[in-house]
Amino acid sequence: GEPEAGSEFANRAAAGGEPMADTQYILPNDIGVSSLDCREAFRLLSPTERLYAHHLSRAAWYGGLAVLLQTSPEAPYIYALLSRLFRAQDPDQLRQHALAEGLTEEEYQAFLVYAAGVYSNMGNYKSFGDTKFVPNLPKEKLERVILGSEAAQRHPEKVRGLWQACGELMFSLEPRLRHLGLGKEGITTYFSGNCTMEDAKLAQDFLDSQNLSAYNTRLFKEVDREGKAHYDVRLASVLGTEPALDSEVTSKLKSYEFRGSHFQVTRGDYAPILQKVVEQLEKAKAYAANSHQEQMLAQYVESFTQGSVDAHKRGSRFWIQDKGPIVESYIGFIESYRDPFGSRGEFEGFVAMVNKAMSAKFERLVASAEQLLKELPWPSAFEKDKFLTPDFTSLDVLTFAGSGIPAGINIPNYDDLRQTEGFKNVSLGNVLAVAYTTPREKLTFLEEDDKDLYLQWKGPSFDVQVGLHELLGHGSGKLFVQVRRQPTVPSLTTIQSWYQSGETWDSKFSNIASSYEECRAESVGLYLCLHPQVLEIFGFEGADAEDVIYVNWLNMVRAGLLALEFYTPEVSSWRQAHMQARFVILRVLLEAGEGLVTVTPTTGSDGRPDARVRLDRSKIRSVGRPALERFLRRLQVSRGGAGGNSLYHLRNFSTNLKLFQNELLEYEASAAGLIRSFSERFPEDGPKLEEVLTQLATADARFWSSPSEAPSGQA
Repeated sequence: GEPEAGSEFANRAAAGGEPMADTQYILPNDIGVSSLDCREAFRLLSPTERLYAHHLSRAAWYGGLAVLLQTSPEAPYIYALLSRLFRAQDPDQLRQHALAEGLTEEEYQAFLVYAAGVYSNMGNYKSFGDTKFVPNLPKEKLERVILGSEAAQRHPEKVRGLWQACGELMFSLEPRLRHLGLGKEGITTYFSGNCTMEDAKLAQDFLDSQNLSAYNTRLFKEVDREGKAHYDVRLASVLGTEPALDSEVTSKLKSYEFRGSHFQVTRGDYAPILQKVVEQLEKAKAYAANSHQEQMLAQYVESFTQGSVDAHKRGSRFWIQDKGPIVESYIGFIESYRDPFGSRGEFEGFVAMVNKAMSAKFERLVASAEQLLKELPWPSAFEKDKFLTPDFTSLDVLTFAGSGIPAGINIPNYDDLRQTEGFKNVSLGNVLAVAYTTPREKLTFLEEDDKDLYLQWKGPSFDVQVGLHELLGHGSGKLFVQVRRQPTVPSLTTIQSWYQSGETWDSKFSNIASSYEECRAESVGLYLCLHPQVLEIFGFEGADAEDVIYVNWLNMVRAGLLALEFYTPEVSSWRQAHMQARFVILRVLLEAGEGLVTVTPTTGSDGRPDARVRLDRSKIRSVGRPALERFLRRLQVSRGGAGGNSLYHLRNFSTNLKLFQNELLEYEASAAGLIRSFSERFPEDGPKLEEVLTQLATADARFWSSPSEAPSGQA
């Protein structure tokens, strides 16, 4: 997959007064909130298609609440508190109360921005970068607003209890709480607070030994009086201890002894939330366009009910076979970016509609794929024996539930399906349309004479990059897997190791897997955008084509500098796989020599250190292309087998549209508008959902009872 587009609004000082915290940990008052326009695509849907989209959207929204439980111990309480506040008083009504309590306009806007950030990221950590963000106003002032609100007057004990549960952690910037991470490096609720990276590795070995996927699991550890570790591997499912006939999961639900530790496989994680997901998927089946969609939904229901990743794989197989649907969707525990170990999937669900004009270009790219794959700089033996022609469409997003909206998606992430069944590529057109509308005055790191050209061609060049990144980046390459005594490998001395049956890219490479794969996909995009046939497919020739190439490369170089804010020097690690990948590519191009890229340190208008980057467009082909060619060859040879994982020191907007029945409701593009869209999202059962979330969080609170303390002891 591809992450939330861009990082322009990551760490800027808030408008109006001094920030209450380091600017790295606040969201600025002038942060951009964009409306994802999908009116025309929605208008063209038939009544049946609208109802199909409606129930899928509801399923995605319900499931998205699980992300709160996958992020931080306090996130569910913060969400419940905000929901109560804004259900009782909309943002304008609450403003009058806040000003009467002594807040300034800037402080109240900072609170709205914080609330919008929690809703957008489904928690209080940024989806892009995994950094905590806190309210940019005094805690005492926010407390007065909350405890004097209409919500508190109606339910004083509930509101005060929620504030007591999350108020301190909402503002805390103790070192371990600043970033998502494992052990001493951060906080995560994929693991209990006492788990370390050693525990994660041991658990992965256990899961591999039982042929269990980590995608839908969490790991909870307790240590008995004798010092023996007891691990609960908890599967996400509607069912808990109830018996289930003919379920492939049931036989796995038992106790195990593994390398001196005790493992118990249980299920029922997020059960009441997944029950809501299942109910909506069942309703969607009545409006499915074909048998592929019906069977897909049936398998998803089985997966979420039983806790079966295999059922989700079967559903994904039907999804792959459903070519070119008018209403496209995918749902489940999908991307593993935010698991510090890199194996557990965050819940994600999207619903979108076909953009026919851009999809026609992508269809032409797909038709040329087999020919373009031959241009990649690795031997043909490293490519699939037969290219499995994927579905590649441009979609306008209607609903995206999870921690952030991507610009493009290449799924499913199951390597065995990708190798044998194929995959789909999705470019999200209305996300791309707003993702790069940076005002000139906020365009960082570029020389003045590059800025206008950059603004003119960044959107078109990114269309090309996304297409190549998803189709020929993620969609290329073969993994060599041992199926009998020896794998079938090319007669190349470069292959020294391979994957055993049951091993996956994520399980083998864990926390560097995503970075490594994104390096490959981004590099493929840069490499193949030089090909005239690619540019012609997207309608670019002559001088325009050269400008598209230049801006695409310039954007990657600039992205490498932007990536520096996602590096944490204290623990020598990166907080976002895509930005790490872009920084590594910048290093590759810098080390290519001959002045291809130059970075000049300067001082900004605020007196802080700054930099300007320049790319010599005359050397892109003669210097940059050979450098990328060498880099790509090393990436793919290393990836095809299971060795060589130290390459280049690879250390480690939410849509504010709402579908209600057959009507499309739109909200203003502002923090207040985004808050309103969430406040009206669950009109029938909002309070019940808040109770469910806080009950689930409270049931597991003991596992993070001292979240600011480093874990002691290892497996």
